[in-house]
Amino acid sequence: MQRRPFKQVDVFTREPFLGNPVAVVLQADGLGAAQMQHIARWTNLSETAFVLTPTDAQAHYRLRMFTPGAELPFAGHPTIGAAHALLEAGLVQADENVLLQECGAGLVRLEITRHAGADRWIAFDLPQPRTTLLDDAQLEELESLLGAPVLRAMRPRVIDVGARWIVAQLEGPEAVLALRPDLQRLAVHDARAGVTGVTVFGEHPQGSAARLEVRSFAPAQGIPEDPVCGSGNGCVAVFVRETNQLSHLGSDFLVAQGSALGRAGRLRLRIEPQRVQVGGMAVTCVDGSIAT
Repeated sequence: MQRRPFKQVDVFTREPFLGNPVAVVLQADGLGAAQMQHIARWTNLSETAFVLTPTDAQAHYRLRMFTPGAELPFAGHPTIGAAHALLEAGLVQADENVLLQECGAGLVRLEITRHAGADRWIAFDLPQPRTTLLDDAQLEELESLLGAPVLRAMRPRVIDVGARWIVAQLEGPEAVLALRPDLQRLAVHDARAGVTGVTVFGEHPQGSAARLEVRSFAPAQGIPEDPVCGSGNGCVAVFVRETNQLSHLGSDFLVAQGSALGRAGRLRLRIEPQRVQVGGMAVTCVDGSIAT
């Protein structure tokens, strides 16, 4: 039995227990996929991340990410949480405030900045998306699963960034927070469709601290609702860009997620013509070792 450095990091928050926790196993070389999946089932968090020696000479480290049920080629909050854990442990040094993460989706660029004084924000560049619009039958099925109407003028779509999210826009934040999807049917649907889950959002009024309210459901992955989802929010940013909503939402704004679960996650989305950047803060809640 070997003991490895381990941290549990709360992501998309500056205050412990208000974001989305991720387990990070540092120095995970030698662990096989079956062992990683076993640990991820045990932690029972939405994701568990394993830090490995990179195979690409450009990368600072390699990351494998697992839900309780499957490995993901890319996920957002493990990406930020692992970078925070590595920087805190002194196991990596950012080159000119930039880290390169190797993962199943390829190389992911992370940028480390300071906002509001000493707060450290870590932002990743979303992998290049591939988009497929839902047809009318798929849209009607989605509304049945959600138990609520979506904005049909903004056609829901599957956005693939390694994680594959169906993204739909609702009337507003109240509709988002009131949503009670049929999670059992949604799990069957998502497994059949080969998607990670469904992310929905609604627009807060102009002048609100957060411009969007977001929720993400991934029951097929063993995650009924993800408290604060980095890849899901990145896909929301792609949706906003593709539906020509930047003119009134802006291209750099805060998003709220998690209040339906008693959390207070905050993400920063920066949307450019050829790039989407998702950023947030992180705080370590558990620091120790894990037996493997």
